[in-house]
Amino acid sequence: MPGVVTSGAEVTHISAHGFWVLLGNEELAVPYSEFPWFKKATVEQILAVERPAENHLYWPYLDIDLSVESLRDPGAFPLVSGTDV
Repeated sequence: MPGVVTSGAEVTHISAHGFWVLLGNEELAVPYSEFPWFKKATVEQILAVERPAENHLYWPYLDIDLSVESLRDPGAFPLVSGTDV
Protein backbone atom coordinates (compact mmCIF):
# COMPACT_ATOMS: atom_id res chain seq x y z
CA MET A 1 0.00 0.00 0.00
CA PRO A 2 1.46 3.39 -0.96
CA GLY A 3 2.40 5.85 1.73
CA VAL A 4 0.59 9.10 2.46
CA VAL A 5 1.60 12.08 0.34
CA THR A 6 2.95 14.75 2.67
CA SER A 7 3.29 17.53 0.10
CA GLY A 8 -0.10 18.67 -1.06
CA ALA A 9 -1.23 20.81 -3.94
CA GLU A 10 -2.29 24.43 -3.81
CA VAL A 11 -3.79 26.65 -6.49
CA THR A 12 -1.81 29.89 -6.29
CA HIS A 13 -3.33 32.03 -9.05
CA ILE A 14 -6.38 32.00 -11.33
CA SER A 15 -6.67 34.13 -14.47
CA ALA A 16 -8.81 34.34 -17.60
CA HIS A 17 -6.35 31.99 -19.31
CA GLY A 18 -5.93 29.28 -16.66
CA PHE A 19 -4.50 28.71 -13.21
CA TRP A 20 -1.32 27.63 -11.48
CA VAL A 21 -0.83 24.73 -9.07
CA LEU A 22 2.00 24.65 -6.54
CA LEU A 23 3.37 21.16 -5.85
CA GLY A 24 6.13 21.46 -3.27
CA ASN A 25 8.74 23.70 -4.92
CA GLU A 26 7.29 23.31 -8.42
CA GLU A 27 4.58 25.56 -9.84
CA LEU A 28 2.74 24.31 -12.92
CA ALA A 29 0.43 26.16 -15.29
CA VAL A 30 -2.97 24.70 -16.16
CA PRO A 31 -4.06 26.64 -19.26
CA TYR A 32 -7.72 26.36 -20.23
CA SER A 33 -6.64 25.82 -23.85
CA GLU A 34 -5.02 22.53 -22.81
CA PHE A 35 -7.44 21.62 -20.00
CA PRO A 36 -10.87 22.92 -21.15
CA TRP A 37 -12.80 21.11 -18.37
CA PHE A 38 -11.80 23.89 -15.97
CA LYS A 39 -12.86 26.86 -18.13
CA LYS A 40 -16.39 27.15 -16.70
CA ALA A 41 -15.50 25.94 -13.19
CA THR A 42 -16.01 28.20 -10.20
CA VAL A 43 -13.13 29.46 -8.12
CA GLU A 44 -14.30 27.21 -5.28
CA GLN A 45 -14.23 24.16 -7.57
CA ILE A 46 -10.71 24.93 -8.83
CA LEU A 47 -9.29 25.67 -5.38
CA ALA A 48 -10.49 22.32 -4.02
CA VAL A 49 -7.58 20.35 -5.48
CA GLU A 50 -6.35 17.21 -3.72
CA ARG A 51 -3.14 15.25 -4.18
CA PRO A 52 -3.94 11.65 -3.24
CA ALA A 53 -0.63 10.39 -4.69
CA GLU A 54 2.68 11.94 -5.73
CA ASN A 55 1.75 11.99 -9.44
CA HIS A 56 -2.03 12.35 -9.13
CA LEU A 57 -4.24 15.42 -8.70
CA TYR A 58 -7.98 15.30 -8.12
CA TRP A 59 -10.69 17.97 -8.15
CA PRO A 60 -13.63 16.36 -6.30
CA TYR A 61 -16.25 19.02 -7.15
CA LEU A 62 -15.48 18.55 -10.84
CA ASP A 63 -14.64 14.82 -10.73
CA ILE A 64 -11.41 15.51 -12.65
CA ASP A 65 -8.32 13.32 -12.23
CA LEU A 66 -5.03 14.40 -13.79
CA SER A 67 -1.53 13.06 -13.82
CA VAL A 68 1.07 15.62 -12.72
CA GLU A 69 2.99 14.62 -15.85
CA SER A 70 0.08 15.85 -18.00
CA LEU A 71 0.59 19.33 -16.49
CA ARG A 72 4.34 19.20 -17.08
CA ASP A 73 3.94 18.11 -20.73
CA PRO A 74 0.36 18.53 -22.02
CA GLY A 75 1.46 17.73 -25.57
CA ALA A 76 2.28 14.18 -24.52
CA PHE A 77 -1.35 13.70 -23.43
CA PRO A 78 -3.56 14.73 -26.37
CA LEU A 79 -7.25 15.25 -25.69
CA VAL A 80 -9.24 12.38 -27.20
CA SER A 81 -12.87 11.60 -26.54
CA GLY A 82 -14.93 8.57 -27.52
CA THR A 83 -16.46 10.59 -30.36
CA ASP A 84 -12.98 11.29 -31.83
CA VAL A 85 -12.29 7.61 -32.49
